[in-house]
Amino acid sequence: MAQKNGRAASEAEVVTEKRKQDSSPPDSHPKLFRSGMGLSGKLLMLTVLFVMLSEVLIFVPSIANFRNNWLQDRLAVGGVAATLLSESETLSPKVQHQLLDATGAQAISLVVGERRKLIAMDSSEMNITKMIDITRDSPWGGVSCSLQFLTGLRKGQIRVIGDVDMRAGGRVDMVFPASLLRDDLRAYALNILQLSLIISCLTAALVYLSIRSLLLRPLQRLTGSMMRFAESPENAREIIKLSGRSDELGEAEIQLQSMQRSLNQTLSQQRRMAALGLAVSKINHDMRNLLASAQLFLERLELLPDPTVQRIAPKILATLDRAASYTSAVLSYGKAQEAAPELRVIRLAAVLRDVEEVLGLSRNPDGIRMYINVPESQELEADPEQIFRVLLNLCRNSVQAMETSKPASGIVCRIEVHSQVEGEMLSIYVSDTGPGIPEKAQNGLFKAFQTSGKVGGIGLGLAIATEIVVAHGGKITLEKEITSGACFKIQLPYKQEGVSHGKVARLFTADGNKS
Repeated sequence: MAQKNGRAASEAEVVTEKRKQDSSPPDSHPKLFRSGMGLSGKLLMLTVLFVMLSEVLIFVPSIANFRNNWLQDRLAVGGVAATLLSESETLSPKVQHQLLDATGAQAISLVVGERRKLIAMDSSEMNITKMIDITRDSPWGGVSCSLQFLTGLRKGQIRVIGDVDMRAGGRVDMVFPASLLRDDLRAYALNILQLSLIISCLTAALVYLSIRSLLLRPLQRLTGSMMRFAESPENAREIIKLSGRSDELGEAEIQLQSMQRSLNQTLSQQRRMAALGLAVSKINHDMRNLLASAQLFLERLELLPDPTVQRIAPKILATLDRAASYTSAVLSYGKAQEAAPELRVIRLAAVLRDVEEVLGLSRNPDGIRMYINVPESQELEADPEQIFRVLLNLCRNSVQAMETSKPASGIVCRIEVHSQVEGEMLSIYVSDTGPGIPEKAQNGLFKAFQTSGKVGGIGLGLAIATEIVVAHGGKITLEKEITSGACFKIQLPYKQEGVSHGKVARLFTADGNKS
């Protein structure tokens, strides 16, 4: 027995040393850096790009419109002049030259019905490469033609035909050099380009400044808070201060602040857990020596022939063994791990009676009573010691809650345990008639150091119980449908046909006795 306790003490010291190494601060924090263009620069470039793209979409039809107006203006001037001068048989070379200079044309003809009359014409050679009928020109054709002249793909002369407003049925036919239209189109395009650049820069600057004020600066504030908090999460001063915004960024600030506070509290709890583990490891050796001494005295008492001693001594020894294992369990929980379950076939009713005996409920008929509504033949494959700990934790919590509430006379104080097979799971319900669990304590009820509201609790019982049940492949929940008291539901894997598969399985109760 003493050698066993000595080995356990040595294991505790090794665990303590390991916890010291694990809890040591890292040498350096990971550095956060940003490479390449920032969000501000990307936003500015995209704004300029999109504004220029919109200007291009406007520029193309505006070029076609400029070409149409350019042609119609010259057709109008040429048509008026041709109508007024059409009564003369011939025009002098001087008048023809003045008319051609005024319109920029190289030839002007007036067409009335089937009759064509040449009004004016210069002596240069003509190479007509494009004919445009204004009355039949389509919008897309105008765009294509304008781009061809703008880029210089069309050379030579162009022939333009249009109606004459001053003479019904009359049409004017004019020939222009392509270079004249090209030069005017390029001058217009240059003006549009300069104006577009000015508008793009002004629009981009206004949009950039607005978005920077509304979006980028708050995002930079959030990012800065995250980086500072990541470097020093234990410093509560690095938690972000709310700006009071009511939009999505304000909601992001609220959520970030909540996350930072939760993480800060979690780190504080982890530090307390580390301190608790260190304290338990220091007293573990002395505690085990005391328990070993008590066990030696009890082993000597077992030699006495007194029937009462023979009946009580084994139970006290089992209780001392559990006390020694519980100190190791707290230390093991500090290591964030629980021993793997050693599965045996147990009778659930026998385990519950053992819990009732340890809590002293069977010897107090006038106090808190425990009712076990579980079939005697119901077998379960589980670790007997760990399942005993789970049920003992739940029942002890119920006893403490009912004793602390100090009920008035006539109020029933009762713990009831019953089981129910639900498919491939066995549900064990542990309920009481106590004051229940406050609503504010229900959210983190199964987390470490989250108490259920009772005075003096440290919040490890339900956390350890949850870890044990999960290790068995089950789960533990708090039933909220009941109107009074508290009811916990434990679900464990269950095979109704047994686990022996044709062989005789040994049954163990929580105190290790075969049955």
